[in-house]
Amino acid sequence: MKVEGITGIGDALFGFQAALREGGSSLKEFMEKYYYQKWMGDTLLAATSVRATFVTAMHQFLTDEGLCNIERVQLSPVTDPLAHDVEHVPSISYKGLHYVLTHSMIYSKFLACHHPKIKGIFVDSPNIRLEVESPDRIQRGKYIIDFSQMDIEVRRNRGIDFETYLSRPDDVKESLREDLATAKDLFERMLIHSMGRVVEKKADELRELGVAIEVPKQPFPTFAFDQSKKKYGPKEYEAGVGRETSSQFFWITGIPRENYDLIYPYLKPDGKITLAEVTSDMVYNYDLCGKSIIRDTGEQTEARELLSGAIREWLYELIVERLLDNKVISVRPIIAEGNIENINQLDGYGPFLLAASMKDDTGRSTFPETYGGGIGVERTLYSLCRGPKVEKIDDVTFFGKNPDSHQIYLF
Repeated sequence: MKVEGITGIGDALFGFQAALREGGSSLKEFMEKYYYQKWMGDTLLAATSVRATFVTAMHQFLTDEGLCNIERVQLSPVTDPLAHDVEHVPSISYKGLHYVLTHSMIYSKFLACHHPKIKGIFVDSPNIRLEVESPDRIQRGKYIIDFSQMDIEVRRNRGIDFETYLSRPDDVKESLREDLATAKDLFERMLIHSMGRVVEKKADELRELGVAIEVPKQPFPTFAFDQSKKKYGPKEYEAGVGRETSSQFFWITGIPRENYDLIYPYLKPDGKITLAEVTSDMVYNYDLCGKSIIRDTGEQTEARELLSGAIREWLYELIVERLLDNKVISVRPIIAEGNIENINQLDGYGPFLLAASMKDDTGRSTFPETYGGGIGVERTLYSLCRGPKVEKIDDVTFFGKNPDSHQIYLF
């Protein structure tokens, strides 16, 4: 089906092939250089083998932790709005309606944790993010627009209601600090387990790639975003902290970001804080970063974010306020007699917000308190395998659609 204003893929391929021919090349030569040689090479074979062990180990660890594996959500009325630039949210028409392709299944994860007997959930989920091409046409190496992510969400079960949120800040902060430590502990143990399996099972493949993995020990070093940004700058803090620590894996915490990453306190009895007042110790989120180690020299490459996660906003009032302030929705939902009177003004967020507002027979909210995170599979593989054989994320993917590599994707 052709969409007005968009070149059909057949016509685009015709033009691309004609341009190659005009330049003295051919489609076959292009395919051999960027696909065929990679498919036939030992680098991708080794990286893919490492990937299989890494993903299988995460599945096994999370299953042993008692988490439930759920179905993938690729099509939904809503998706992660994201705090960084993407071209647009891709959508698809089905049965006369428009649905979005998920940037991530973040809202689905929250909803899936409703049952009080569910400890948590995980899913190896597909993600579509149409990342903006590098404005300087520089190969950044780390982005692909079509990728997979191990999504994880775990119930906290604190039972903190809105009244407690407002009236007992010291108690709430203590609970949140404890839960932040619990979240980091889970992800650290998952990484220790999976890296241990890779080192045990894939020594030959790591040798082929020219890199080493050091199975980390707890606790991983932790750095606050405020201090890191002040020291290294708003765009270089990950790399700067990576140079500062010899640990292959480390945390950066308290990064003002998504509407669902908990800021506490955000609402107070006498009003709302301003974003200028938000400091790292008020933001209960975390990035797990990692780097590769060159086998022959011991040199470490530049650090990259592997996992991003947070304690989540869980109270209806705060969920609405954060969505409004982040300009994800433009009006407050008006709920009356089981319906949303202005549902047409909420884009696809109406059903999610209705679910967030629901209460049990005693009047208590049933929306789950959770923490969670998503670890990018391809990004982690790329970050840990960078070295003499792996230069960019394309090198560890069969069909990686890097926005900085090609204007047209053949597969």
